[in-house]
Amino acid sequence: MQPIQLFELASSQSHWLTVRQSVVAGNIANANTPGYASRDVAPFEAVLEQTKAPVRMAATHPGHIHEDPMRGAVRAGSFGDVDVQPSGNSVNLPEEMTKTGEIKRQYELNTGMVKAFHRMMLLTVRR
Repeated sequence: MQPIQLFELASSQSHWLTVRQSVVAGNIANANTPGYASRDVAPFEAVLEQTKAPVRMAATHPGHIHEDPMRGAVRAGSFGDVDVQPSGNSVNLPEEMTKTGEIKRQYELNTGMVKAFHRMMLLTVRR
């Protein structure tokens, strides 16, 4: 019997969604900043493939900051067509607002799936 990895996968996706939401929020906050290049995060599937067997730097002191593998997926420039404004800014507000809606839906799907799986496991244990 294989171990159930659903909770670990859901946790990884939740973390990815958090990183993506902070990147999108940064894009929206800098919508009027001249020369700002919009950023986005690589798709979850690509990030998941890279972090299956992560190689981490060793922390030899408790004060060391640990590297976050999800933050490495943030890239300058969006993954779609980008229109650069005369000020050099490439943030497209309607596209960024659409991304926030997608992130919200994905997070709700993720938490709904975890709740349903948790209920199913509880029912199995109780019987």
